[in-house]
Amino acid sequence: MTTALTRGSRPLAIMATAAGAAVFIGAAGLVAGGSGTARAAGGPVVIEDGAIDLVPRLADGALRLRLDDHSGGAPVVREPSEVVVHAGPATKEEVISPAYPVVGERVDAYFLNGFLNAGRIYAPEPGWKGGEAGGDTEVRLADFDGPDTGLFALYTYTPEMDADDAPAVQHLGSDDGAPHSFTLPDSGERTEPTWAFTQEGVYRLTFTVTAGGRSDTETLAVVVGDDVDPASVVPGDGTTPTEPPNSPTPTVSPTATPTRPATHVIDNGHLDLAARPADDGLAFQIKEGTSQNYAWYEPGTVVLHVKPAAKRKIEEGYAFLGEPGAPVWLLPMRQVDGLVWPGWSTEEFTTADVRGDVSFRLDSVQGPGSVAVFSTGATGGVSIGLDSRDGLPDELHHSAHAHSHWNWTFTAEGVYRTTFTVGATLADGRTVSDTETLAWVVGNGTDPSTVVPGDDGEPTPPPTSPEPSTTVPTPSASGTPPSSAAPPGPTEDAGPVPVPEASHPATTGTSAGPANASGSGGGSAPTGGLAATGSGAAAAAGGALAALAVGSGAFVAARRRRTAQ
Repeated sequence: MTTALTRGSRPLAIMATAAGAAVFIGAAGLVAGGSGTARAAGGPVVIEDGAIDLVPRLADGALRLRLDDHSGGAPVVREPSEVVVHAGPATKEEVISPAYPVVGERVDAYFLNGFLNAGRIYAPEPGWKGGEAGGDTEVRLADFDGPDTGLFALYTYTPEMDADDAPAVQHLGSDDGAPHSFTLPDSGERTEPTWAFTQEGVYRLTFTVTAGGRSDTETLAVVVGDDVDPASVVPGDGTTPTEPPNSPTPTVSPTATPTRPATHVIDNGHLDLAARPADDGLAFQIKEGTSQNYAWYEPGTVVLHVKPAAKRKIEEGYAFLGEPGAPVWLLPMRQVDGLVWPGWSTEEFTTADVRGDVSFRLDSVQGPGSVAVFSTGATGGVSIGLDSRDGLPDELHHSAHAHSHWNWTFTAEGVYRTTFTVGATLADGRTVSDTETLAWVVGNGTDPSTVVPGDDGEPTPPPTSPEPSTTVPTPSASGTPPSSAAPPGPTEDAGPVPVPEASHPATTGTSAGPANASGSGGGSAPTGGLAATGSGAAAAAGGALAALAVGSGAFVAARRRRTAQ
């Protein structure tokens, strides 16, 4: 069965390349050389970000399938068999059919040019381009190799099609019922269909292109997820040995032997930054797990790891995070499998235990970038709770006996140390507080198990100075929230999390209160379901900044600053 890579009688061009048509002026207009985002140091060329095009092209009377790599500066012509494309963990989306017909009713899968993530994540953007083969070209999936249960599909599904309840147009698929060929029009226009992969692992896609009686066959290797280092994969069909990369071994700054308990690294699942009753009034601790299955840790024994899958592009409307298009590492309000999900909890205090709210004050941030904590409303309003870019301390006020989630962002990879003071006025009038430093590792540049938790023995620096040219909402003198403030994100529960191993310094127990209690701050919140659109396309809210959901009102959305003396 042969389908045309068109919509109606018009070739579909979902996204034009930034360089415009002048980039695609033929082989003479492309140059050989290195690529800014491609990695090749004696091994395969690994492409992890940017536009690439598969182009059937006549050369010396023969038809050749070539890959035009636009991922770094000047375009480069490559053979598909020398390239490894990496669809990293950020390409994972939770979806339901019929928008993604290859992946069944509801699964987590990986998508290049995905319906929601396109343009929001750092990932390859593969396209197809005809016009250089002397006529329309048949593209056939001649062979497929992948993980045991892994499937591949190439299809078109656009926001316009979703709005019209139109079904996705399938072009290629690895399963028996899918089409195995499509027609690439001789139009010269670039098309950018979605590439879908259902499992992590190494895929080898063998394409045969035919035009005017001429044919060529090439195999493209695609590494999906982060279980396999793409630089270690032999490109093409896997039969040509490749020298291993000669990249230098990353150096990690030596750290002093910790004198405190062993580090407990948390890199996935639910946790709370919690205020708890204690003998001296209040303790700030970390609760890992769910309301039924959890463990407690001192902040000075924990390192939180923000994995590379959290990396996104800053979108328009979030200038307080930085320039649009710049990278940011996002831990969204809604739980995303594979990422740590930090919340706030005062659940062990009853409303009768304290006068007013419990405060979470961010005193200082040490690290390579800035840290922001904010909520996003259903209508797009943003309420900024904590932001180190424009000066610290910042303070969030949380109602007693409540639990909530906000978005957390970090603007650079590296090690951060955030010092919090958690305080309250007890019912008997005593003012109590606890100050602790929590260590974070953002990205994979540092092994979190080598990081000394807590403050690393260094003195706490003064409050961070404001950065220039930063525009953020300014709270009123009374400390009341701006009119655009939105309540914070959804409460848990997102399923069981195993109790950490007994070797870690922790205490375990059973629930001390309802996990979804919102105290006096508000009612119940949406439970982290899927947000459906049109014909049923759906993805996890929080896959991008603009898709974050509104939730409970456990927080007072006021941002209070210490007044300079």
